[in-house]
Amino acid sequence: MTLPSSPAPQHAVARLRAERLARSLKPFIARGSRAERCPACRIQPAYCLCAWRPQVAAQSGMCLVMHDIEALKPSNTGWLIADVVPDTHAFGWARTEVDPALPTLLAEPQWQPYLVFPGEYAGQERVVEEVNLAPGKRPLFVLLDATWTEARKMFRKSPYLDALPVLSFKPEQLSRYRLRRSTRGDHLCTAEVAALCLELAGDDQASAALDDYLDAFSQHYLAAKRRLPLDLNDALHQRLQAYR
Repeated sequence: MTLPSSPAPQHAVARLRAERLARSLKPFIARGSRAERCPACRIQPAYCLCAWRPQVAAQSGMCLVMHDIEALKPSNTGWLIADVVPDTHAFGWARTEVDPALPTLLAEPQWQPYLVFPGEYAGQERVVEEVNLAPGKRPLFVLLDATWTEARKMFRKSPYLDALPVLSFKPEQLSRYRLRRSTRGDHLCTAEVAALCLELAGDDQASAALDDYLDAFSQHYLAAKRRLPLDLNDALHQRLQAYR
């Protein structure tokens, strides 16, 4: 089934991608592919995912701190978070400077920020395992969107995040993500981490929708890569249809 390409979204990750492309000295070509891609879902038009994008509400907010070219990668899952969670913010990361809008966001009185990272890398006085909100606060989950090696560097070299509590969890399930698989099964992709955060905060519908959307993204992306047919009437697509 071929669906028409959709216009590029205007969410925070799309804007960050556009800003990063504007600074590029040469075109960014995704590794292993020069195929045409839908500007909204980054998948080849014949396998477009746009018709299945969930429309859900969430009390939580997401703050993505993205390594240099992360927003340019078609396989990046921070884009999926911005598709699903209305209050998603995205900032590029650099070792020597910080976008002033980032600390401003973290200081906004409506938010209670949590830096999501394995607790073994932080002092135990910072580590929490649950989301406990003060009255009138909403959770804002700060996610370091990068490879694992890059994320550890970002964690160490971002002093403006040092005052935040570190939300740490050890999910029992192995990563289901199949596009950029870590060598360690307990290393989840960014969208999986976001879905777990949403669940901890009680945003159960948004968590389930993001999980299903990630599965569909993986399915469509790999089918396009391998020229395989898609079953758009399977249980996964039926669940996604219910979120629209």
